[in-house]
Amino acid sequence: MNKLVAEFLGTFTLVLIGCGAAVIAGADIGLTGISFAFGLALISMAYGIGAVSGCHINPAVSLGMVAAGRMTMGEAAGYIVAQIAGGIAGAAVLLVIASGKADYSVAANGLGQNGWGAGYLGEYSVTAAFVFEAVATFLFLIVILGSTGAGAPTQLAGLAIGLSLVAIHLVGINVTGVSVNPARSIGPALFVGAGAISQLWLFIVAPILGAIAAGLLFRSGLLSGED
Repeated sequence: MNKLVAEFLGTFTLVLIGCGAAVIAGADIGLTGISFAFGLALISMAYGIGAVSGCHINPAVSLGMVAAGRMTMGEAAGYIVAQIAGGIAGAAVLLVIASGKADYSVAANGLGQNGWGAGYLGEYSVTAAFVFEAVATFLFLIVILGSTGAGAPTQLAGLAIGLSLVAIHLVGINVTGVSVNPARSIGPALFVGAGAISQLWLFIVAPILGAIAAGLLFRSGLLSGED
């Protein structure tokens, strides 16, 4: 139970702080500030709950761990439920806070939801969005699995993982808003409504495929430190 509580709180924090930076402070801090908000939220949680649950706070990460042979599917299922619940709770609290501003409207201002196409940030195509999310998640899992593996300086893992998330956001915010995390996408989409929900499939499928590919690569031994 401790692990599930930790995963809930970690995902809650990631969505509240990361998406909150976009919704509440985006005009002041810009894309760079939003990128660091997501990364710093992850770093803080890595050191806050990492010893409890490993700080996956992302269904794709948990499934990548399963593919790498570091976690059972049964364990991952519990993590995923807690992560999605945390993402929804974080988005709900953000909505309550943002709604305290007189001119805020979830329809007009959004909730940091992911997307693509006409009217969404850089207006990238669905193909570009899918490729970005799959490849970015693959690379993200390479960092996670490599920095937490045997022989790695695990004390620095949280920093490496968080900074990799910053880098991914710096590149990809204009493409999809950056998900690489189905729970991060599900929470805001549920409150924004039909448009965001209709695109949610991509932010579930692409990150999971990228994560599983990275996990299988590690399981194959091709990225082992041994020759």
